[in-house]
Amino acid sequence: MACFLGLLASLVLYLKGNWTEHVCAHGNREMNVVERFYLGWEMNPRLAGVDIKMWLYQVGGSRLLINILLACIAQSAQEGMNVAMVIYTLEFTWFLTDYFFFEHVHLYTYDLFAENVGFKLVWGCLFFFPFVYCIGMLPLLVNPQPTSNTIILCMSPIVFLLGWVLSRGANLQKYHFKQGRKSSVLGIREEAIGDKLLVSGFWSLSQHINYLGEVLMATGLALLGGYPRNGWLWVLPWIYPLYYIGLLFPRQSADAERCHKKYGKLWEEYIRRVPWRIIPGLY
Repeated sequence: MACFLGLLASLVLYLKGNWTEHVCAHGNREMNVVERFYLGWEMNPRLAGVDIKMWLYQVGGSRLLINILLACIAQSAQEGMNVAMVIYTLEFTWFLTDYFFFEHVHLYTYDLFAENVGFKLVWGCLFFFPFVYCIGMLPLLVNPQPTSNTIILCMSPIVFLLGWVLSRGANLQKYHFKQGRKSSVLGIREEAIGDKLLVSGFWSLSQHINYLGEVLMATGLALLGGYPRNGWLWVLPWIYPLYYIGLLFPRQSADAERCHKKYGKLWEEYIRRVPWRIIPGLY
């Protein structure tokens, strides 16, 4: 049903954008019908005064949390929650609570200010976000004891929290900078090129250290069920971090191209100061 609703809502927004194309974002008129349906016409469409983009993220995140809690209830009713499930639930609940608490910070992230609302975002928020992000729970549900490996049970929250620190710290630092507030990150003096491009704190590590944080959080979650002991199901939890890699690495390239056009020589100075794209010392 969610898959069908995502497709239907995408079609409605496509027709709306086609009818009111004078308010569409970016003006990519050279796109064909398929590309326009997938990427969308408008950046911030509104219906009855509601910002559709923000509404989609709220619905997707809320439904994801409901799915996780329902899975926990189902397992508790059968044989009780295993340790891996408890850790998985706590990590994802932390992720979603943080997501909603710092909702205002997301207004300065790439998908909010640079992407249109099309099938990619609509179907993603109504189906992919709430149902595929938590696919790593399946081996935890099927196998009463998915892993008893103490190292993995300890590594998961460590990797997850490291990713959270990088992602939340970087996004929060950028938010304060955009708001004109002076913030001190780990005692490092804030520095920016042309008062526009941060080159201190988290943003001295790589051009998109927050993307590395997102991948690490997904990896921490995947470790709990992505274990060969779970038969072929061990592959499923790794869909989440692999999806992030497929999404964020191309997005970094698109953002770099956009920033080069926007900032010109300032951007060239920036990539000289911060040469690594996502992974410090590697990529």
